[in-house]
Amino acid sequence: MSKPFEFKQFTIYQDRAAMKVGTDGVLLGAWASVAHRPNAILDIGAGTGLIALMLAQRCDAEIIDAVELEVSAFEQCVANFESSPWGDRLFCYHASLQEFAGEIDDQYQLIVSNPPYYAENSPSADLARDMARQNLSLPFQDLLGAVRKLLSRAGKFVLIVPFKEETMLIREAAKYGLYAARILHVKGNPEAEVKRSLMEFQRDKTKTIFEELTIEIARQKYTSEYIGLTKDFYLKM
Repeated sequence: MSKPFEFKQFTIYQDRAAMKVGTDGVLLGAWASVAHRPNAILDIGAGTGLIALMLAQRCDAEIIDAVELEVSAFEQCVANFESSPWGDRLFCYHASLQEFAGEIDDQYQLIVSNPPYYAENSPSADLARDMARQNLSLPFQDLLGAVRKLLSRAGKFVLIVPFKEETMLIREAAKYGLYAARILHVKGNPEAEVKRSLMEFQRDKTKTIFEELTIEIARQKYTSEYIGLTKDFYLKM
């Protein structure tokens, strides 16, 4: 059984979820801007609920909704929400994004997603994990179409993808009237290649601001930038 992951202000139980707590989710939850004071937030593909919980800790949004298709992850997310200090602001829907977007008329000032991103059809013996990691269950076109409908006029859409998907995603997002405002390139260490892109989109065209983050100087010796980004969450930071 997978042990609970203890953060400073909440605990993530993850024994039933296919995708466990990982660096990608923590980066997204910490980097997504809440400076525009969103009142309603949506987490697409919530998994354990990690990113929604991080945003609940970081801001006073009255509504933090999540949508999760896989039943075990949905149940785990609900349990994590209910055991947190912010249970009255958090709600998880058991539905596909396509179903959710078709039924919801409200809009959100912040939408976040750590989407399934392995486009290659490489199934394993774990169907739930495959669904969580491959974009067969949530193609980028479906994700962007839902965001176009659900994002408020001045809202922000933030997600994390493999670096190799960045150029394609910028091109596809523009077709849906979404434009990259900020991009953070993430490297594991100074010698490594860029592995991930954190991307913030908005409805207005703007010049994209590019930044870079390196996680470690050496094994388990973290950079000051990474510590500064995550210190409000990790117990040992």
